[in-house]
Amino acid sequence: PRYRPEWASLDARPLPAWYDRAKVGVFVHWGVFSVPAWGSEWFWWHWQGQRDAAYELFVRRRFPPGTTYADFAPRFTAYDFQPRQWARLFQRAGARYVVLTTKHHEGFTNWGSPVSWNWNSVDTGPHRDLVGELGEALRESNLRYGLYHSLMEWFNPLYLADKQSDFKTQSFVLKKTMPELYDLVLKYKPDLIWSDGDWEAPDSYWNSTSFLAWLYNDSPVKDTVVVNDRWGRGCSCRHGGFYNCADKYRPGTLPGHKWEMCSSLDKLSWGYRSNMSLAEVMGEMSMIEELVQTVSLGGNYLLNVGPTKEGVIAPIFQERLLALGRWLDTNGEAIYESQPWRVQVENTTDTVWYTSKGPVVFAIFLFWPRDSVLRLASPIPSPGTQVTLLGFAGTLEWQESPGKGMLITLPYLLPSPLPPQSGWAVKLEGVK
Repeated sequence: PRYRPEWASLDARPLPAWYDRAKVGVFVHWGVFSVPAWGSEWFWWHWQGQRDAAYELFVRRRFPPGTTYADFAPRFTAYDFQPRQWARLFQRAGARYVVLTTKHHEGFTNWGSPVSWNWNSVDTGPHRDLVGELGEALRESNLRYGLYHSLMEWFNPLYLADKQSDFKTQSFVLKKTMPELYDLVLKYKPDLIWSDGDWEAPDSYWNSTSFLAWLYNDSPVKDTVVVNDRWGRGCSCRHGGFYNCADKYRPGTLPGHKWEMCSSLDKLSWGYRSNMSLAEVMGEMSMIEELVQTVSLGGNYLLNVGPTKEGVIAPIFQERLLALGRWLDTNGEAIYESQPWRVQVENTTDTVWYTSKGPVVFAIFLFWPRDSVLRLASPIPSPGTQVTLLGFAGTLEWQESPGKGMLITLPYLLPSPLPPQSGWAVKLEGVK
């Protein structure tokens, strides 16, 4: 059936299955904001929208007098950008899809947009098609490719004029936003469109429903493409494909709709900051906790890195991504292609989370119990129940717990002054 350009019809479209199976993605925030590399990717807005004194001082101290934001673009060089290296890293991190910022709210496009004259990565800065190069490398590595795109641009005169008219005019949408979205889809055939920058105007201003109807009916990716929920004021958590609801969203209980949690390795920013300190980088433990909690509650986990203006992913970010990949090498069976179980989290504690695959149940525990006995209250064992620990050969001894549930005897861990890595998964077969 053809989808009509209205939410009731568009929201009825089944979500392409690859997305729910994938579970893990990497987000990349990269643009002209990577040049000042300070504060956050909202640098231009804080500096010249809000006239924040700290930002004004920063520019005065570090750049020649009279510097404008446009002067940063030639310094966005991407000299060291090696898309195949990025793709290998993301693959080793266990990601199944990657989402790149094609254009943030600053309006600079990371491809040669025909409607962004001189404010794009082909005409200035790197003089390269960053969107295309990364896409090619990801596809060689069998990774799905998502494109982040901001509907609005803070200082675009066309947008400001529409805003002035209380969004009764649509010059910006007709001359800039929509031509770019169609261009991205036709040129790069993305697996996912991660829309943003929608919140100031209703979806009727953005022409979101007619774009999505074309995307689902007639575009070259109509059967595979997935979109999020940021398509106009009030759409978030209500309309679209999967729901983001809010940045770093945690629902607490199992939502009735497919959702995604986006999180960032730099706790204070999505774009690269040259003054980032180690304490501001997410630790391995919290990264694994976020992933486990998200997937148990039926979500996907999209973890962000911000590369430098030269196109380098900071070694500390690489280290974290590779740690995530190592964890997934052992425990991925409990994550990829899993479904939420009838119980998502052990009610006596928030350190044991469940996933399932058909009749098989996985209990992922974040802390190793002191006495090496794992107590699970929720699974109901049967005489034929078998228990294994992912990454460990052989089956584990278990007994029924006096109240209800099971007591599982874990393998002996050698004493170590360092706490062991975080997160282990036991596979339960033959439980209810």
